[in-house]
Amino acid sequence: MYQLVRAVAFCHQHKVLHRDLKPQNLLINKHNILKLADFGLARGFGVPVKNYTDEVVTLWYRPPDVLMGSKTYSTSVDLWSIGCIFAEMVTKKALFPGTSNEDELMKIFKIRGTPNPEEWPSLKELSGYKPDFPVYPKQDLSKIVTNLDPIGMDLLEKFLQNDPSKRISAKDALLHPYFSDVSEDIKSLK
Repeated sequence: MYQLVRAVAFCHQHKVLHRDLKPQNLLINKHNILKLADFGLARGFGVPVKNYTDEVVTLWYRPPDVLMGSKTYSTSVDLWSIGCIFAEMVTKKALFPGTSNEDELMKIFKIRGTPNPEEWPSLKELSGYKPDFPVYPKQDLSKIVTNLDPIGMDLLEKFLQNDPSKRISAKDALLHPYFSDVSEDIKSLK
């Protein structure tokens, strides 16, 4: 997990969005060193904010803002995907295995709660936002992603925020206490 977050932090530091993080795009060699693969959907980002396509990220790892049509997303798109991968590493199954954009949104809402404009002010600006979405309460993620200690659960919660402005950055995630026991050998990998 640390290697994944560090690789994404490196991309973001160099103004690159991967935009298709999923287990199939993570390669691990015989020395247990992780490499990001498939930069086919990757794009540079900067100021001014570009309008991007919302046809990115494999469905099960696509964040709710992109599912609702956001075209001005940034690094948070990759952080949501990392959260989905993290949960999948712990449970050995996909957290949100949707079959369509609508089904994916409902799977997210049933676990993370249906977002509302009070909690996520820019929600109404998304073309796919519907004020009449079914309202689901936020579930206790520790009941769904079991076998993760409270510190790990805290990090997972920070990745899986519906509102992209509330997701932890990769740079900040590297400083999270969950990674406090990562060896210097892993931290110093190039």
